[in-house]
Amino acid sequence: MDFQFTAVFRRVPEGYIAFVEELPGANTQGVTLDEARTNLHEAVALVLEANRTLAQEAASGKDVIREPLKVSA
Repeated sequence: MDFQFTAVFRRVPEGYIAFVEELPGANTQGVTLDEARTNLHEAVALVLEANRTLAQEAASGKDVIREPLKVSA
């Protein structure tokens, strides 16, 4: 499944900071722009995985319906 987010990179004295506008908690840094990009991909994957795990734990043992959701913006 593919998603499209907006990555924002800002130059700082130590290199770059980066975050995803649409995904709170997905932020990172890197000495180079390429490193910040790589780190941001990892941060997004970790945030999505953590959110999925938390949601599954919260719904455990409850009567829930799970289904795929495609979003176009």
